[in-house]
Amino acid sequence: MAKPVSKDTVAPDLTKVSDATLRRFIGYHMKRAFNVIQADLAETLNPFELRMLTYTALVLIADNPGLRQSQLADAMDIERPNLVVIIDELERRELITRDRVPTDRRAYALHVTLAGRQLCDKAVAAVTAHEDQLLEGLEEDAIKSMIAAMKHIEKRQGRG
Repeated sequence: MAKPVSKDTVAPDLTKVSDATLRRFIGYHMKRAFNVIQADLAETLNPFELRMLTYTALVLIADNPGLRQSQLADAMDIERPNLVVIIDELERRELITRDRVPTDRRAYALHVTLAGRQLCDKAVAAVTAHEDQLLEGLEEDAIKSMIAAMKHIEKRQGRG
């Protein structure tokens, strides 16, 4: 038989949750900002039937003709088996081709198709507009400082 809960142990009815402790950390601010960016980006890419990962892969392939799947996985920082799903989707939609490398039968070179290039260009324009809108009101120097700070943090990856 359960004991009745005393008034002292009932959680208070909070109308606002305080995250003051977490707001001391840059990572928390970055995550909160990324959540906004990611949600808006998903909406921006939806008309193109692209997700953030398929968009990223398409742009990298378009910008690097002949890129190998292993190089793409490294550039996207994802496991090679997870990349196969992304590549399969882009190939099924006839946005890219996957061709064997003549000098290495185990490797595939990736190329964007004309349809892929056209979709990529439209999606990049939409993402550019999305980012311009999100960053509206920020000075260019502030944006450059943010990018420099994030690059600095990224370079520290693997240090211990």
